[in-house]
Amino acid sequence: MQRRQPRPLPRLDYPEDPWRLIERRFNDRYLARTETLFTVANGHLGLRGNHEEGRPAYEHGTLIAGFHETWPISHAEEAFGLAKTGQTIVDVPDAKIITLYVDDEPLFLPTAHTIEYERALDFRSGMLVRRLIWETPSGKRVEVVSRRLASLRHRHLAAFDFQVRILNDDAPVVISSQLVNREDAGVPGGHRQFDPRVRKLDGRVLDNVVHTADDQRLLLGYVTQRSGMSLACGVDHVMETDCGYQVVTEVDEDAGKVTYIVEASKGSPICLTKFACYHTSRNVPPGELIDRTDRVLRRAMATGFDHIAAGQREILDDFWRRSDVEVEGDAQVQQAVRWNLFQLFQAAARAEGSGVPAKGLSGHGYEGHYFWDIEIFVLPFLCYTEPRIARNLLRFRYSMLDKARERAAELNEAGALFPWRTITGEEASAYYQAGTAQYHLNADIAYALKRYVEVTGDNDVLAEFGAELLVETARMWAGLGFYDDGGRFHLFTVTGPDEYTTVVNDNAFTNLMARLNLNWAATVLQELRERDPHQYRVLCSDVGLDDDEILGWRRAAEAMHVPYDEKRGVNPQDAQFLEREVWDFDATPADHYPLLLHYHPLVIYRHQVLKQADVVLAMFLLGNEFTFAQKRSNFDYYDPLTTSDSSLSPPVHSIIAAEIGDRERAMAHFRLALLMDLADVAENAGHGVHVASTGGTWMALVYGFGGLRDFDGAIDFDPVMPEGWTRLRFPLTIRGQRLLIDITPEHLTLTLQAGGGLAVGVRGQPLELSPQTPVSVALRARHG
Repeated sequence: MQRRQPRPLPRLDYPEDPWRLIERRFNDRYLARTETLFTVANGHLGLRGNHEEGRPAYEHGTLIAGFHETWPISHAEEAFGLAKTGQTIVDVPDAKIITLYVDDEPLFLPTAHTIEYERALDFRSGMLVRRLIWETPSGKRVEVVSRRLASLRHRHLAAFDFQVRILNDDAPVVISSQLVNREDAGVPGGHRQFDPRVRKLDGRVLDNVVHTADDQRLLLGYVTQRSGMSLACGVDHVMETDCGYQVVTEVDEDAGKVTYIVEASKGSPICLTKFACYHTSRNVPPGELIDRTDRVLRRAMATGFDHIAAGQREILDDFWRRSDVEVEGDAQVQQAVRWNLFQLFQAAARAEGSGVPAKGLSGHGYEGHYFWDIEIFVLPFLCYTEPRIARNLLRFRYSMLDKARERAAELNEAGALFPWRTITGEEASAYYQAGTAQYHLNADIAYALKRYVEVTGDNDVLAEFGAELLVETARMWAGLGFYDDGGRFHLFTVTGPDEYTTVVNDNAFTNLMARLNLNWAATVLQELRERDPHQYRVLCSDVGLDDDEILGWRRAAEAMHVPYDEKRGVNPQDAQFLEREVWDFDATPADHYPLLLHYHPLVIYRHQVLKQADVVLAMFLLGNEFTFAQKRSNFDYYDPLTTSDSSLSPPVHSIIAAEIGDRERAMAHFRLALLMDLADVAENAGHGVHVASTGGTWMALVYGFGGLRDFDGAIDFDPVMPEGWTRLRFPLTIRGQRLLIDITPEHLTLTLQAGGGLAVGVRGQPLELSPQTPVSVALRARHG
């Protein structure tokens, strides 16, 4: 049941294009949304889609992965073990600003009179390109073309190209290129008055320790006040024109400016290239980072913008070859699909030594924190398209293991307990009911590791760090649960994925995922003991493990209680869920969603109402543990109770609706996921891209309509095509082999494009695929 509705951008101003997101008219009504939609990023550095002039702006944003400030969490009533230190991503100085004056008249949208205007985010070049013709008050016609990118090859580097041409006269021109510390490290005035998902830090964050200028190069160095992180940033320039010009350079603690005073001739181009570099560290002083920044800028100056742009195109050509999802029959869907995939890649491409924040590097929403989004919604895409990045993200989780052990001990648990939301590895959720109580994150990490190993065939990751992760996550479950008098194993006072129902007993999702975690940990350790006894003994010595403990995991998994209601034929979300009163949706005003912004938590908690998929998510992740009849009855029960106040719900509900043959609901939920930001479904696109939803969109296409199932590494397809689509085509990389899946309403064609041979299934029937030999299977009606 849909309670959130898309608010699409007007097609006249934002036309369809298979490879670009285009804006043909500036409209500040959509400013917050378009700043997010036109973001360029590389997983390490993100530049929101602000206009070059710096105003108007809803939220300025230049963000670096992991660069944050800390602050003491103040609880009205303290209790032992509550999170102590908040962590919030902060803006770094903004290098996007290039202001233009002609006849001393400034170009500022929307007041400037523009005769032509187009801005486009190009998914193949990875550039944001804007072209306009501006008529000044004195009648000068000025063509302005700008290009912007965050380099995928050089992750510390951004590049800008700014070209000006006076079309009908001579005129004095001033171009001011700036690097500005805005210190708006949080929320602009346009956000809702009350919204717990965003935060503004009070006071100054960055203390300047270096500010220098050398010709057209500016360098600034900072240290954060509390977290002690170091930052160095700099810009350098190349001016190319036949016109005479002067250069004036200024710098102080919070800003640097290089101004070009040009005597422009009619028709003569003025071309300014600008490079920006950012380096951050937790333990390297700003002076050393300044040296690194200087070196990167010198290399960029020697290389040139066009060469960097060509490298960007080369990387994206390779990305699309391995990741593109082609949809024929709906041009709007095709454009939106590619925007989602492009943003997903931008969020993860160079996330080395860091995770993927919930908003990527496109906005300040959720304070730049990492959640379970990485493991459940981002990693499936990366496992099948970018396994190297997937491995890096798993290694990033492992880097938090020691802090997770400390957190488990603090909560009187064995093993490790990973933080619900974090940047540094420490728990940053002040609201434990919907934060720390979500113990399922431990199992989500184990599940993601399992999927990665099965999809890629990379068993080495288990020896490197995976086995240790599994030991500590399994230990937590074994210690958290208990056996009742009947021998059943229970997990009490936990919160599942649905944050509208908290601190419950025997949450079905948590129990099922914990069971998988316990079983797979035992399997991996037993296989290690048989394959490499020496390595097994070393691991046991390192973590204090013995064979009896592993047997205990098996026993707990076998005895795990999973609630089931025989009368209704559904899995209760938790032990008492079905006893609660059903939320009165008919009496809920349309503008009272999301509920969390309009109702006290106790009001929500006492009802049967879901923020997001819980049992339905379990049926997707662990679908081989449910019958088809159970999937249908569970979905029919929980779908009407789900508000989709979380962006994580629509893709999962779409997948299960497709599986049970409900095309209408599958497509309705898919469109919510697909358009979550493009059509501002949640009314907070200005906070940043919903990265989990971009990953969920890929999942809905591939697992939902494409019918992929990969339980225990066995690949099977059972497609269901939406009405009106004539083709769905996508590649998957499976254990180093590239498979192309081509689906029409009548046929499924599988082509092994690279590899020696692959065994798959189609609706349970086995197929052996040989290289470059397409196999076509007729698709008959499914599921009635």
